Amino acid sequence: MEIKRIAVDTSKYVFTLVGVDDRGKVVMRRELKRHQVEPFFAKHVPVEVVLEACGGSHHWGRIFSALGHQVRLLPPQYVTPFVKRGKNDRHDALAIAEASARPGVQPVPVKSAEQQAAAMLLSVRELLVKQRTQLVNAMRGHATEFGIVAGKGVGNADALVERVRGDASVPAAAQAMIVLLGERAAALQTQIAELDHELTAQHKAHPVSRMLAEVPGIGPLGALTLALTTDATQFRSARHFAAWLGLTPKENSTGGKPRLGGISREGNERLRQLLVLGAMSVIRAAKPGSRLATRWLMQLLGRKPRRLAAVALANKMARIVWAMMRSGEAYRHAPAMG
Repeated sequence: MEIKRIAVDTSKYVFTLVGVDDRGKVVMRRELKRHQVEPFFAKHVPVEVVLEACGGSHHWGRIFSALGHQVRLLPPQYVTPFVKRGKNDRHDALAIAEASARPGVQPVPVKSAEQQAAAMLLSVRELLVKQRTQLVNAMRGHATEFGIVAGKGVGNADALVERVRGDASVPAAAQAMIVLLGERAAALQTQIAELDHELTAQHKAHPVSRMLAEVPGIGPLGALTLALTTDATQFRSARHFAAWLGLTPKENSTGGKPRLGGISREGNERLRQLLVLGAMSVIRAAKPGSRLATRWLMQLLGRKPRRLAAVALANKMARIVWAMMRSGEAYRHAPAMG
């Protein structure tokens, strides 16, 4: 019995393994407890090991690679279609094995511990920003119950707290709770500022991030996020990269007649959000005569609503980013519309 490939479905405690031969026939099924996995692969002859790219998969990918195995991480969207009815760990492992045998399934590169640590700063900052937004929204909502209305945005949080403190009609218990929310929001703001300082230092030290920040609409945070979380060699073309970000239209064609809808919104949501927000900032600043007012953009704004134009511009920005990361060439500004 010669095993060509082993598909591994990871979990917290029990891992399910499915081994297939050259013909794709299942020749091994095993369930191992977490502490048994590494010794099993340490004794096994070098083989291709396939995992779904999910939590912990990069860690196990590094372990299997160090043991001499060839590791492939498959994007979850390529594995899901092969999961049979009655989802369980065995069916998941079989789906990974079947997806790995299909041509054209591009694997996800295994990240080093250092790469994951650097990207972790970005995810932690994003989490803290969400928590800060939740706190400020809760403050505004509770204050509204007592007739105090404040404007949106973090910048209005301190003023809202002072208004509540100075309003005798607000019960003391409500004042205390709103002040507590304000203090938590202020503490998060301090932590976010510290992370921003650290991320700025990372951006300045990262040559790819500095290069991408030259693209209009991509700031230091967006450039660093792209540099740390994207491998341009993973994508066949610029359009493939834009499609991975969910910035290309969904297709529902039949009978030879193409029908294109809205963007798919698949792929990395955070990167898509950063590109669309950056595109909106470019559109707001694209006044006639400015460097950002290129002929392509002004003609687009002349026939499309601003939000649709922003998505189209984000798509173009994604393609430019891919080309720059593949070639290493600096951004060349397009001439402004005369």
